[in-house]
Amino acid sequence: VQLQASGGGLVQDGTSLRLSCTASEGSFSDYAMGWFRQALGKERELVAAISRSPSWKYYADSVKGRFTVSRDNAKSTVYLQMSSLKPEDTAVYYCAQSRAWNPATEQSYDRWGQGTLVTVSS
Repeated sequence: VQLQASGGGLVQDGTSLRLSCTASEGSFSDYAMGWFRQALGKERELVAAISRSPSWKYYADSVKGRFTVSRDNAKSTVYLQMSSLKPEDTAVYYCAQSRAWNPATEQSYDRWGQGTLVTVSS
């Protein structure tokens, strides 16, 4: 299974961007999905996650109220809608899969996509 993330780019402070991550094969609905990010010189952090169903969602405190995670199992795709972007949101964003029900830790994820760079200018 390959996870293909897309949608990154250079945007201005306060604007919006939507990231997508599509799984190439497999039973997408059997996996919870997460979005991580890693800024230059910082550790990777879980930004948002969504369960298989998707009855459970997780957001890091830094993005609550600004980011929305969703999924379309028919399209094998998970989305991250990012609004009111700030320069501190600048990072490489990664999607990942987990067989755990409510995966809120990095250790819960076992498949990773390549990153997509989001740069927010002030």
